[in-house]
Amino acid sequence: MTTSQHEISDEIAKIHADSPGGAPLLDFPPYRSTLLRHPTKEPRHVDPEGAELLAPVFGHSDVAPVEADLTVQRGGDPIGERIRVHGRVLDGDGRPVRRQLVEIWQANAAGRYSHQGDQHPAPLDPHFTGVGRCLTDDDGRYSFTSIKPGPYPWRNHHNAWRPAHIHFSLFGTDFTQRLITQMYFPGDQLLALDPIAQSITDPAALNRLIAAYDHSRSEHEWLLGYRWDIVLTGSHATYLEPSDD
Repeated sequence: MTTSQHEISDEIAKIHADSPGGAPLLDFPPYRSTLLRHPTKEPRHVDPEGAELLAPVFGHSDVAPVEADLTVQRGGDPIGERIRVHGRVLDGDGRPVRRQLVEIWQANAAGRYSHQGDQHPAPLDPHFTGVGRCLTDDDGRYSFTSIKPGPYPWRNHHNAWRPAHIHFSLFGTDFTQRLITQMYFPGDQLLALDPIAQSITDPAALNRLIAAYDHSRSEHEWLLGYRWDIVLTGSHATYLEPSDD
């Protein structure tokens, strides 16, 4: 029998009650696939030079400004609510992280990814790929123009829905230092029901993954603005997903 949302929510509540509110739990039973995917052995050191020989290489001239606008597509405009997501990438001391490669990917307004692995019955948007990238400036700032993604079903349990979110990928000084996280939207009722978000048992840490509405960056009759700063280290660091290494 498929687990219900009520049962999943009860499991989440019990774990949160027993959790000290520290680091996110990698083995989080309500998020069913963590039982198979979470690390069970000690990390192993690897030679970073070996990985770098096979890693992609980019220069500043390779990242065009238009890549930060996901609404610019050949043949037409994408469907959905236009948004601008902007913010700063900072270190633990509040200093800007300059020339940082920031990549995003997301579902379209109907909650479907432009990927062959996503086959749920929501329409694809021929004018929206859902991927973009940019480099931070001298003040650590980034900005993307996009479409607000829709929630989508997933097979963790019966009637399971992921809240609207945007995936972010950042790199350090090389491609062996990739960091991945997710940004959520304020007021989303699905956040409290989502085992992935709720694996972060510290409410303050989860709140750092939620963007703030920024009316100063909204544009008249065009788009809504959101601000989301990313802190890479320190006690106020943005939660970053563990790597598979």
